[in-house]
Amino acid sequence: MLRAVLVDLYGTLVADDDVLVADLSARLSARAGVPVADVAAAWHAHQWAAGDVAHGDAFRTLADLTRATLVHLGVAFAVPVDVEAELAVLRAAWRRPALLPDAAAFLAGLDVPVCVVSDADRADARAAVALHGLTVRDVVTSEDVRAYKPRPEPFRRALDRLGVDPREVVHVGDSGTADVGGASALGMRTVHVDRGGRGLPPGVVASTVVGSLTEVRLP
Repeated sequence: MLRAVLVDLYGTLVADDDVLVADLSARLSARAGVPVADVAAAWHAHQWAAGDVAHGDAFRTLADLTRATLVHLGVAFAVPVDVEAELAVLRAAWRRPALLPDAAAFLAGLDVPVCVVSDADRADARAAVALHGLTVRDVVTSEDVRAYKPRPEPFRRALDRLGVDPREVVHVGDSGTADVGGASALGMRTVHVDRGGRGLPPGVVASTVVGSLTEVRLP
């Protein structure tokens, strides 16, 4: 029996910052005279590695992790980076992201409680949810639990808030590693929203794979 739905925020309900990160990578690659793919790869590698160890007493907010990544890129490619200005642009986007066209109808069609589970700073995620008036029962962020998906802490906090068992829940998200991998490890059914057709990482299996939220059919 389905008693609740957990759903990712950025990249699932609202636009992610991929376009801004791609633009930043292109600008840095032009300054450094290196392929843009090298800068993009360095961005993601540093950000993911930093997030993997940022939990518990070692937790750092997404803004702090991003600041550190921007500093790292400047050093790695020997180019000037206006770290605070670049971070301000990203934070503005996190607080005012575009609503993805299938999100409102998806949420409106659910007849069980919904909790957003987001790897984001609390103020930014809640601002994005409030901006679009998203109809959700609660919002759990990485800052709330001092851990990032796919670690279990964000999912467990959401389950506790809704008072449900993992077997009674479906988690919907666009990240194969963070969303599908993390939720599956706790015994939840999962929906992978694979908008770009990237597929899932090796060893990760979703209950359902869809190209958009309009294709989601929940039990």
